[in-house]
Amino acid sequence: MASNSTTRFSDRVEDYVKYRPHYPAGVLSFLSSVYSFDSRWVVADIGSGTGISTEPFLANGNKVYAVEPNVDMRGKAEELLGGFGERFVSVDGTAEATGLAGGSVELVVAGQAFHWFDPVRSRVEFVRVLKPGGLVALIWNERLMGSPFEKEYEALILHYASDYKTINHKNIADLQIAEFFAPAAFRLDQFANEQLFDFAGLKGRLLSSSYIPKEGQGVAAMIDNLERLFEKHAVEGRVRVGYDTKLYSGMLAV
Repeated sequence: MASNSTTRFSDRVEDYVKYRPHYPAGVLSFLSSVYSFDSRWVVADIGSGTGISTEPFLANGNKVYAVEPNVDMRGKAEELLGGFGERFVSVDGTAEATGLAGGSVELVVAGQAFHWFDPVRSRVEFVRVLKPGGLVALIWNERLMGSPFEKEYEALILHYASDYKTINHKNIADLQIAEFFAPAAFRLDQFANEQLFDFAGLKGRLLSSSYIPKEGQGVAAMIDNLERLFEKHAVEGRVRVGYDTKLYSGMLAV
């Protein structure tokens, strides 16, 4: 992972927990129907953050190694998911050095995280920790820009976020995913997802993104503009943020 990727979310943990989108239930149903995934599989959630991508697998009955280098996000996951007992294992590690035993998991999943990884080194590590025939699932909630609100929200982000274009996960193209899985094939499947926000929620969603400034010159104006955007488009006190949840899945050839 890039050096600042392990710390850049430290001041956004609470907003991340409250306002980041979760993943559709259809993702696990898909893994079950296509790959015969079930509760007996051991999962490594790499770049697990506050546990948004970890919790569905725990709820499904899986043992999950939640690998996260950011101490604040890892601590929040431990607070939120500790009730799952021994099936939840919090690990201080990175995609390139997970600290997991070789051949210890059937599934490696990365939710909203793969764009932070070194693809060459993480591939080597994933091959090492996976059992023969193990599966990799890379997941992103990709924010839509179809509605007038969604288009104007994107324009606001582009105006105020200095490094948005640089670190946007959309910079990971299908060609790069293909190179990661090569020479094996992978598949891309998509699922509808959405969030409905009042203004407090929309503000929290904006500030949960690491590329959005939280203090300093221009922040007050940014929030004022966000409020005007909300008031322009809200219906019954809510705006809709739509997502296309993308799931890249396949096996890694040795």
